[in-house]
Amino acid sequence: MVEPSPADAPARLVIAIDGPSGSGKSSTSRGVARRLGLAYLDTGAMYRAATWLVMKHGVDPADTARIVELVCSASLQMGTDPAHPTVLIDGHDVTQAIREPEVSAAVSAVSRLPEVREHLIAQQRRIIRSHRRIVAEGRDITTVVAPDADVRVLLVADPAARVARRERELAGKVSQPTVVEQVIGRDASDAVVTQFHEAAPGVSLLDSTHLSLDEVIDQIADLAGASS
Repeated sequence: MVEPSPADAPARLVIAIDGPSGSGKSSTSRGVARRLGLAYLDTGAMYRAATWLVMKHGVDPADTARIVELVCSASLQMGTDPAHPTVLIDGHDVTQAIREPEVSAAVSAVSRLPEVREHLIAQQRRIIRSHRRIVAEGRDITTVVAPDADVRVLLVADPAARVARRERELAGKVSQPTVVEQVIGRDASDAVVTQFHEAAPGVSLLDSTHLSLDEVIDQIADLAGASS
């Protein structure tokens, strides 16, 4: 069997999608990955997995040294199939567990620790490099994690639309005030360590407030086509 030469290999295509909570990053990113036949990485899920592990071990949120030690020594595996993305940490499949409201409420306290961010960002960069053709989404992705991505998009939406979307996702698991706190409150907390409300130079701003999911995917796919 003749191995393909580097010239025959598919060209690199990295698409980075950032934005506030409830802007549609995950649905859009998975849709773009499926549309274009790319791998998919949810970097936010990595922070959620770290938070789940901290909660499982009952670590005091104030014990930052123990949190950093626990997260940095954990084995984290990210499945990058956009049709079925998975998250395993220390052998536990936490794909569903990390979406529970308790994790959502606690994730900012873990994700804003500089040592945790540095550790997980290094993993995110390794995953992106290893795939080469991938859609990666999450905080910092367009500016810190993958500033050299071929397509960089900041996906935004009005606060009311973002809260409504998150309410539909949670399907009554928590109260409306709790949803507001998890969307708007988390944005305020995360904004201390990362900027995701204004597009950096070279980043395309896309407002999804009045667009369908397919329309958003179409626009990003068009950007990817223009970059190739």
